[in-house]
Order: sequence, then structure tokens, then C-alpha cells
Amino acid sequence: MFKVGDMAVYPAHGVGVVEAIENKEISGNSVKFYILRLLNNGMTIMIPTNNAESVGLREIIPHKQVSQVYKILKDKEKLSVKESQTWNRRYREYSEKIKTGSVFEIAEVLRDLNLLKLQKDLSYGEKKILDTARNLLIRELALAKNTGEEKIEKELRTIFNY
Repeated sequence: MFKVGDMAVYPAHGVGVVEAIENKEISGNSVKFYILRLLNNGMTIMIPTNNAESVGLREIIPHKQVSQVYKILKDKEKLSVKESQTWNRRYREYSEKIKTGSVFEIAEVLRDLNLLKLQKDLSYGEKKILDTARNLLIRELALAKNTGEEKIEKELRTIFNY
């Protein structure tokens, strides 16, 4: 699926580069692993190649899907989670969306929390999820559009007026 040097998205952690593909002996069995170094913090993750799909390891979205992400971000008519829910319930639902690794789910979280913070103060947990969603999205969109992260951040500021 991936080769050394490929970029990949690991759910909830973001974009990384496949630095190696190695065989390791686990309980007497030889298991092949992707060695993924995350771009945001340099952390290294070992992902069994035969489990890559089930853990959600995926390619960066193609450029043609970027417009779908922006469409979600700009759709300010509906929240994907009810604003009347308690903050901890929203937090759980948003955390689950981020864990899926789907760029579209992450875009919904970013949009929802930006809209929600116009109406009420966000909890500490919601603020952390907002930052996580923003960082995950900025990094992947920058790579998908082959542009700088600063440009994506500026586009998000324009969309959300901050």
C-alpha cells in the first residue's frame, strides 16, 4: 500500500512520512511494519502493514477533494452535534469524529466548534479539540494543495473571521 517516502495520515495524529518498512519478530512470527514519523512532533509509530487499513492509515486526500472540505467548513447552517448537549457529551462525539481520521469529519468538528464558540464559551476540552482539528486539517490541506501551512491558516481565518 505505502512505500518508503510516502505521506500517510494516521487517525487522530495527523500526517506522517513512511520512513521505513521493517520486519520484526513478534511472538515467533515475522511481522512487517510501516515506520511512520509524524510531521507535527517527530513521533515514530509502528503500524503492522496487514493492519494499516483497519487502524485507518490512509493517503492524503487528492487535490480534487479539497473543495469538498472547504464546502463543509463554509456550511454554517447546521451543526453535526446538538449545541444543547452538555459539553462533555459534545467533547466525546467530537473526539470520536477526530479518531476516524476522516478529513471530512475533522472539517465538521472544526466548523462546529468555531460556530459554537460564537454562541458560548468552549470548555477546556473543546478548545483542545478545536486546536487539534485545526492543526490536523491545516497540515493535510497544505499537502493536498501543495502550498504552505500559513496560506491554509489564513484561508481558515477568513472562513471563520478570526
